[in-house]
Amino acid sequence: MANTKTIAENRKAFHDYFILEEFEAGIELKGTEVKSIRAGKVNLKDSYADIVNGECILRAMHISPYEQGNIFNVNPLRDRKLLLHKNEIVKLDIASSQDGATLVPLRLYFKEGKVKVALAIGKGKKNYDKRDSLLEKTHMREIEREFRNRQKY
Repeated sequence: MANTKTIAENRKAFHDYFILEEFEAGIELKGTEVKSIRAGKVNLKDSYADIVNGECILRAMHISPYEQGNIFNVNPLRDRKLLLHKNEIVKLDIASSQDGATLVPLRLYFKEGKVKVALAIGKGKKNYDKRDSLLEKTHMREIEREFRNRQKY
């Protein structure tokens, strides 16, 4: 990803969902929100996206009010419109209407000076899937540690 700077990541999404497909979307923001994002005061933790009236809306993303923003600050949890092509919105609408699928933001980043959102179609994991993922991650970490130790000698 050339010329990008990651601002925030939703690591919980990888724990709670199987990521099926990823899309890049622009986001409609106010001026003070962009300044807060540049300062890193954003949280994607419990956010999700919906398709409403042919538009993709990002909900529950928290952008803290800008300290010097005074009257221009907006509600930190307001709904924000995502900027996508019509065919992408139709594809996301069909995918999210399937059982257990949802639209989850993965990352918020700057690309050539503009704020972008990596939006994914996620299928919910069961508890045993989460345990399997953690176990697999632990095994991989042990293998890498052993491999590094053997390379030293």
